[in-house]
Amino acid sequence: MKDQLPLHTVVALLEDTRTTHFESGEPLLLRRGQIGTVVMTYDDGACEVEFADRGGRAYAMLPLSADQLMVLHDTPERAAV
Repeated sequence: MKDQLPLHTVVALLEDTRTTHFESGEPLLLRRGQIGTVVMTYDDGACEVEFADRGGRAYAMLPLSADQLMVLHDTPERAAV
């Protein structure tokens, strides 16, 4: 993935990533497949991704390169026949 990801893109981690809890600073391990949302983009193509629980409370926010992420899609695209 070389292009910059748009804001609010839903993504999943492609690799386990160590970070800290957004508020408490407690060490966390985000697992491959963990779902987050792009909340900021940087000129170098990296982006800030927020990870939140099902109630919408953020527990981690960290910069990641687009190569560490997979974009998730919730609707199909029409295919050429």
